Amino acid sequence: MALRYGAAILLVAAALGTALVLRHENLPHPFTSFSFAAIAITFWYCGTGPGLLALLLSCLAMSDFFVPIRLRNPSSESYIVIYGIFGFLVNWFSASRRRAERLLTEARDSLEVRVAERTGELTRTNEQLQSTQAELRGEKDRLKLLLDLNNSMVSKLELRDLLRVISASVRRVMLCDSVGVNLPDPETGELKLYALDFPGAKGFLREGMSHPPDSPPARVFSTGQPSTFSLGSGSTPNLEADFNLYYDEGLQSSCWLPLISHDRRLGVLGLSRLAANPFSQDDVHFLMQVASQVAIAVENALAYGRISELTDKLAQEKLYLEDEIRTEANFKEIVGTSQALHRVLKLVETVAPTGSTVLISGETGTGKELIARAIHDLSSRSSKTFVKLNCAALPAGLLESELFGHEKGAFTGAVAQRVGRLELANHGTLFLDEVGEIPLELQPKLLRILQEREFERLGSTRTIQTDVRLIAATNRDLAAMVESQKFRSDLFFRLNVFPIEAPPLRERSEDIPLLVRHFAEEFSRRMNRRTETISSETMNALCQYAWPGNIRELQNVIERAVILSSGPSLKVPVAELHSLSMPVSEDPTSESTKRRPVRSILAEVDRTQMVQALQEAGGRVGGRDGAAARLGLKRTTFITRMKKLGIDPIQVSERKVDSTDTSDTANVPSTQDSPLDLNSSK
Repeated sequence: MALRYGAAILLVAAALGTALVLRHENLPHPFTSFSFAAIAITFWYCGTGPGLLALLLSCLAMSDFFVPIRLRNPSSESYIVIYGIFGFLVNWFSASRRRAERLLTEARDSLEVRVAERTGELTRTNEQLQSTQAELRGEKDRLKLLLDLNNSMVSKLELRDLLRVISASVRRVMLCDSVGVNLPDPETGELKLYALDFPGAKGFLREGMSHPPDSPPARVFSTGQPSTFSLGSGSTPNLEADFNLYYDEGLQSSCWLPLISHDRRLGVLGLSRLAANPFSQDDVHFLMQVASQVAIAVENALAYGRISELTDKLAQEKLYLEDEIRTEANFKEIVGTSQALHRVLKLVETVAPTGSTVLISGETGTGKELIARAIHDLSSRSSKTFVKLNCAALPAGLLESELFGHEKGAFTGAVAQRVGRLELANHGTLFLDEVGEIPLELQPKLLRILQEREFERLGSTRTIQTDVRLIAATNRDLAAMVESQKFRSDLFFRLNVFPIEAPPLRERSEDIPLLVRHFAEEFSRRMNRRTETISSETMNALCQYAWPGNIRELQNVIERAVILSSGPSLKVPVAELHSLSMPVSEDPTSESTKRRPVRSILAEVDRTQMVQALQEAGGRVGGRDGAAARLGLKRTTFITRMKKLGIDPIQVSERKVDSTDTSDTANVPSTQDSPLDLNSSK
């Protein structure tokens, strides 16, 4: 206000000063024009009040500075009216200008406000649009996650690979740093971290680790309700309950959700973040849908694993059963009535129901596998699988894989998971033939099975419980091997719980006719032959032979005889049998052949056998058909043994002739054939 009135005074003063200068210079000084200018400027820029002040000052100064110019003799008072009219006009124009400026300003301000409001609305709309787009992208990612889960359920059936793919997908969509799937151990029921996707892990959280019962995942698994945790929320769980691991990894917030399918709790899905960004209720609601899909995938994968395992087991059983069918010694009963065999069968009947470990020892070919099978058939496990494994037929590495099984990728060439013989024989019987050939480095693992009844597959850390009865067989002296440190003493004691000695065939000579008839009928039926009789001389020769190969050698001899026999009579090449297995004759006319060592049969040769051999040889000791060759001995050894027993070959020969001369003509000659009938022989 003061500035405006001061400006009016200054403008009138400037007009007076200009008039004074002009008067001083004797120039015309139109003060009226200067005062009009001052009044106009004041009204225009300073307003009505200052304009009236300028008008008043100009009128007051006019009397002193007015130079009358006579225009029809006007008086000085008439200029007051002129000043007033001029001031009114200028004031009206000035007011109109200010009003126009005010209206323009108001319009501009109104426009700016409207523009600002519109800009704000557009900004809010844009933010809402971006938020909606973000939500749509999130929904799209979540729907894609559900689709990926469904695709994973279809494309991947192996449980661990499936869970790793699922964990990676969930971690990417939910902006998490760690995702893990916890499943209960099938043996112990303890919750374990089965699959983990944590690129920034420090090693505190790792696959295979167990969770204590009071840990958050274990509580979620037991209650079936989801649980969340964040450092900023103040609800800190018990740090002693497995949570120090999360702190050590630097995880700030976590969420655990139960995996439930068909009202069955299968495991726990865990998500964690390194930032203190808690999981919202919307996140938990969506993750429950994810957990439902993961539960279905886990259930399908577990079912597939069980089906695959059972399929592999059935396939292995099928192979074993086919192998059993093809095995030539797979007979339904043990043939023989001798006292030695009867003692063994009594032991079998005694130990079969107990489930104890049995060690069957004996020479090769004595039927140890048939004894083991008889134990299995008489036990409560007879409805389960009887699995056999020849420890001498496989190298050490392959033997361990066959016995325990292996995981995929456990070693070069392990392209698929394999079920071992131990797992296949669960609740059944495992027969380890030639157990003395097991390498020393593998024996502690077998000992652990006998003691703890548990093992691990090659390439796996999961312990498998097994309930298997072990029957071992060997043709070696395990006690001597223990003394020479070739066999573990603790394993020998665990195997030797109930020892059974399989008698050799030379101690069961009365069973030889039964076995001959059994094998002859078996091979005749296979080869579509008709074999009905065998000569007494041939049968006597077979009974007198020591059979170092025991029943297996007899079986092979009878098979060859059936092949060579063209008629109903079984023709056994007894001479060839002796020439292949007897010592070299010292007769210079005989050909040199390989002989069996004397020490293995010397103890079984008694006085009666030597006398019978001399009688059949007509008192002749040496030669191809001599008594020594018939018993498988050297001539010098036979003579030494004969002298020790006080046997005179001349007297034996004469006694044989006398008995022949006085024999009744109705007696059957030695060369008469006997029928191949099992009942008649019994």
